[in-house]
Amino acid sequence: MYMTTSHSGYIAVLVALLAFTCVARPLYPLPSYQYRGNKKPLQTSRPYNIAHRGSNGEIPEETAASYMRAIEEGADFIETDILSSKDGVLMCSHDVILDDTTDVADRKEFADRKRTCEVQGVNMTGFFIVDFTLKELKTLRLKNRYGVRDPQYNGIFPMITFEEFISIALDAPRVVGIYPEMKNPVFINQNVKWPSGKTYEDKFVEMLQKYGYKGQYMSKDWLKQPVFIQSFASTSLVYISSLTDLPKVFLIDDVNIRTEDTNQSYEEITSDAFLDYIKNYVVGIGPWKDTIVPVRNNYLQFPTDLVARAHVHNLQVHPYTYRNENSFLHYDFHQDPYAEYNYWINKMGVDGLFTDFPGSLHEFQEWTAPLSGSHVDKSTSKLLQQLASLLSSHKNG
Repeated sequence: MYMTTSHSGYIAVLVALLAFTCVARPLYPLPSYQYRGNKKPLQTSRPYNIAHRGSNGEIPEETAASYMRAIEEGADFIETDILSSKDGVLMCSHDVILDDTTDVADRKEFADRKRTCEVQGVNMTGFFIVDFTLKELKTLRLKNRYGVRDPQYNGIFPMITFEEFISIALDAPRVVGIYPEMKNPVFINQNVKWPSGKTYEDKFVEMLQKYGYKGQYMSKDWLKQPVFIQSFASTSLVYISSLTDLPKVFLIDDVNIRTEDTNQSYEEITSDAFLDYIKNYVVGIGPWKDTIVPVRNNYLQFPTDLVARAHVHNLQVHPYTYRNENSFLHYDFHQDPYAEYNYWINKMGVDGLFTDFPGSLHEFQEWTAPLSGSHVDKSTSKLLQQLASLLSSHKNG
């Protein structure tokens, strides 16, 4: 019996495929994946140290180096803002325009991309992230947002994707949580379209699910891969509640800024009625710290009752943003960031802190509330607390 030409060709292809399979590199599990099962767990006995855009007081924000530095310094969570490229790739970037944190303005090939667009009711002019593909964004280099910070790392590091950010956390030598923000969801959905009618929120949750993030707050699954999902848009948080049971945090802006999705005022979203509503979807709120304790002429005023009312509604409070530089510290703290941490943790009773300097917060907490097995014993910790109290009394006297 003779084979036809078509049958002979089929057999030849099959043999070639089998031969290739036999000699090709086999797919082994990555050692880092195997290592993930035996890690020091997340601490849950003291307020969370949330590395705001990484350790961006030292290294430009939202870079791999900034996040790796934050992990090295002891952060419990690394925080990021998620936007999208023109071609629908989720990116780590805080601003919808690239001007303040990248070298885009110096890139002549992108000069024609600058435009004016309305964002949250305000006209903004700049280079919008949604006008650049992933390949183009990867050519940009990041720089410090604030001129008072060390410039030596400006122009070195590229932007990273949400997926790369997740990998940094999962590859850490201990359990490190992630704290991604659904940033400007209204703007992103208006300017970026995904296949099959998917929304930005859908793609955001899908990425977390792809890497195994699941479970309610403090569940076994959550403790294995901790995450808080944050957003200023309450409708986005409510929407994804039908997609995932991961814990969510509602962010609260300044007193004169209305919400981007519902156009509600600060007074409305901090009312008892709203807190009673939103607690069905979130585990906490993330207010700007200067709205919790108002400031006048760079001095703290009498605290509001927002923390107490949030706690009554069983909501955690994670204020933002704590920065070491004197230009950001209020006069009450006498140029001492530890005094600020002491005030917010021990007087205001917050449950987590967004900080640009996670190393400083970690050292403060290790000295004043050391974890079991840490380098500061209890007697030393008690002495340090007494010294801190004496110093505080002296400064206020």
